Amino acid sequence: MEGQRQSEPQVTYCYRHPDRETGISCVRCERPICPDCMITASVGFQCPDCVKGGSGTGHAPSASRPRTIAGGVIAGGDRRLVTKVLLGVNAALFVGVLIVGERLVRDLMLFGQAIAVPYGPVEGVAEGQWYRLLTSIFLHQEIWHIAMNMLGLWFLGPPLEAALGRLRFTALYLLSGLGGSALTYFSSALPFFDSSPGQASLGASGAIFGLFGATAILMRRMKYDMRPILILLGINLVFTFTWEGISWQAHIGGLVVGVLIAYAMVHAPREKRTLVQYAACAGVLALIIAACVVRTLQLTA
Repeated sequence: MEGQRQSEPQVTYCYRHPDRETGISCVRCERPICPDCMITASVGFQCPDCVKGGSGTGHAPSASRPRTIAGGVIAGGDRRLVTKVLLGVNAALFVGVLIVGERLVRDLMLFGQAIAVPYGPVEGVAEGQWYRLLTSIFLHQEIWHIAMNMLGLWFLGPPLEAALGRLRFTALYLLSGLGGSALTYFSSALPFFDSSPGQASLGASGAIFGLFGATAILMRRMKYDMRPILILLGINLVFTFTWEGISWQAHIGGLVVGVLIAYAMVHAPREKRTLVQYAACAGVLALIIAACVVRTLQLTA
């Protein structure tokens, strides 16, 4: 007598994108849909065809507009627009560094407080140059550095941009980068960290680690296999703590912010989704500012 065999889980593919696996189905027609096609409904998600066919039922016109899983409007045209803009800004600054040289790096990189040139004035975030927290996350000097970061942006950016929407994706990227800068700046106040106010930092790594964290949260929300992203994140964390010259504070700061922002975006209750998302972004920004203010007061007291 043969034993019963356990049935293996059936792999389903989006009905509009047959090359994309998915575990989500339309609540009306039950066809499988991927993140690019799913539209948030009062319960679960609907496919574009069902939403289009259900219009004219007395709902407001905006009620039937396609939305991302985070509630953002699905923009027409290039789904990688913000990712390409961010790539362009990083590349433009890198070319600027090659042309202008060390002076541009000195003016835009992150450090808390130091004399940048011999016999020059004291400069840095503590001296009011807060823009360095932002400009440094677009700045690179070495070709391998920008190549690795931009490869990560191109790999992680488009799926997140499609899933969150342009505005939310932009907020995620910038806040993750600022979170990495803030932790780098603030950590010089703690005696058990081997850093000083004059230690310089630059690069988009904090923002990229934020995208790593956000991708893990999104995959968990979508019930995808998380092993690939967790393995990739683990490898990058090993490099973070074993290679010399890497600001692990920027990586960890960006990762934590990315996880927090992404969780608020994809797990917020639908009826209060926008409020929760704005509050999460504002709360993270407030923590970043508070950490920087505290460190600035310590350095200038």
